Amino acid sequence: MWFGMFLSLKIKWTDVFTALIRGMLNISLCFVGLILTIFLLREGSYMAAMLYNNTSEKSSYDLIEALVTYFLFFEFVALIVVYFKSGCHFPLRYFIYIAITAIIRLLIVDHSSAQDTILYCASIFILSTILLFTKSKKIEP
Repeated sequence: MWFGMFLSLKIKWTDVFTALIRGMLNISLCFVGLILTIFLLREGSYMAAMLYNNTSEKSSYDLIEALVTYFLFFEFVALIVVYFKSGCHFPLRYFIYIAITAIIRLLIVDHSSAQDTILYCASIFILSTILLFTKSKKIEP
């Protein structure tokens, strides 16, 4: 009897499968967000220890590198929060923010080659231009 009621609902197996996959994705993203929050707190405590023990010029560069890494973790956590607030959708501009921050971190950490530095700056300019175009009101679909 209950089996006939289930068949009369005409639930598509693709809808059930999609809901199952989306549920697994949401649980996985919650787990990743928790891990990133732990890393964020760990990086914050590492920066606090570096501020307390700041004695050389090299440690200043390490502190700046740790700060940019902290912002990378923060942006990933913010991206996960925005994903859930926007109805399970990743906005493109947040990925561009993360890419720009990652390239800035790379510039701070590795600035030995002038050619690489120019290429990194050009990529930041290109990403910033793309960000400007995606925020423009003229390109709305």
